[in-house]
Amino acid sequence: MTTSATSHPQTPHLKVALLGAGTVGSQVARVLLDSKDELALRSGVTLDLVGVAVRDVDAKRDYEIPRELLTTDADSVIDAADIVVELTGGIEPARTRILRALNAGTTVVTGNKALLAAHGRELQDAAAASGSQLSYEAAVAGAIPIVRPMRDSLAGDKVTRFLGIMNGTTNFILDQMDTTGAAFDDALAEAQELGYAEADPTADVEGHDAAAKAAVLASLAFHSTFTLDDVHCEGITAVSAEDVATAAEAGYVIKLLSVGERTEDGVNLRVNPVMIPRNHVLGGVHGAYNAVFVEAENAGSLMFYGQGAGGEPTASAVLGDLVSAARAIARGAEGIPLSDHAKLPAVSMDNVTTRMAITVTVKDRLGVLAQIAQVFADHGVSISTMHQTEDPKDQAISVLRLVTHTGRHRDLMDTVGALRELPVVAEVLSVIPVETGD
Repeated sequence: MTTSATSHPQTPHLKVALLGAGTVGSQVARVLLDSKDELALRSGVTLDLVGVAVRDVDAKRDYEIPRELLTTDADSVIDAADIVVELTGGIEPARTRILRALNAGTTVVTGNKALLAAHGRELQDAAAASGSQLSYEAAVAGAIPIVRPMRDSLAGDKVTRFLGIMNGTTNFILDQMDTTGAAFDDALAEAQELGYAEADPTADVEGHDAAAKAAVLASLAFHSTFTLDDVHCEGITAVSAEDVATAAEAGYVIKLLSVGERTEDGVNLRVNPVMIPRNHVLGGVHGAYNAVFVEAENAGSLMFYGQGAGGEPTASAVLGDLVSAARAIARGAEGIPLSDHAKLPAVSMDNVTTRMAITVTVKDRLGVLAQIAQVFADHGVSISTMHQTEDPKDQAISVLRLVTHTGRHRDLMDTVGALRELPVVAEVLSVIPVETGD
């Protein structure tokens, strides 16, 4: 039920500027205008939407924002506001606009994971210098509350690892491939038809979106500064229907996982398709949903699950930050600077220990298996299971599917490289890490 947008003389008023009125921004505007009284009761502050900066005031939107609020002059609404909500995305002009607000002591709420992954420390430093607040719950996993728990609730604990399904588009695609047997291209087309995937899905299917979120979350989890460049990133475009079916036969499901893992030397950050046990808590995350599994020394294992994308779910996270920021401003509190005191370095994949599922096609001749096994032995990699089938398209070729024991990533990849050079190997079809679920 909506409430009227009446004023509240008994509560302080704060001016809110909204940058961007797309899928998420239009929903934020809707709640600010239609539920103004309710928000005032919750926050103790009347939030007055004073301007919405857009590129085209005549564009069609999911919610019809009063025309008098729309403007193409972003600077004017920023300068008039107590709180700026940035939902335009991208690096520029978002970075310049956010810095303009923070440098003036204006609180900023954003969902811009790409910007945070590239310039998060710069923005945090600007907020600290002016005593303003920078909040970004919506930047990671949509409606799921994970930023505030990681920043606040676990501040007294030591996070050792997180594993997350942080991109709804890729989870939908992989889930369709798993549950219906669809090929990648068909599952992607369905995701686009349903509005889960953009016309250009590159950022999603190549893993860039999930990698940005991993960098943002890792900076909070490990009290250090990480950027997109610190994340090892692989997408899902090479995952075939055969890979998914083979994983299913072995009791696994393939998910695009964002992982932050504390090691002896620092923190390893990676995004890649991973086979995880179907009974793992992340194995049952279906459709476009997201989930983040966190391991901490004292809290143990924690699971955060919910809708990871869409206008209304993401708007929920934005509005949560907005209400929280309004409460703090009303109390006269300054923003709390985000510490990177640990200064842990990002470490490469080389010494990460994992298992690999490797699928190759080999020439069907005497001694092939012995040659394959020798390559693994030469690189100190142990084979856990091996399954050989005849290629239905070519009887002179066999498909060999191997799963290794745990080994160093560098040794495993050197083994794959040697397999590619082996004369009896026709092709290395896929290499997918295996999460044991430990």
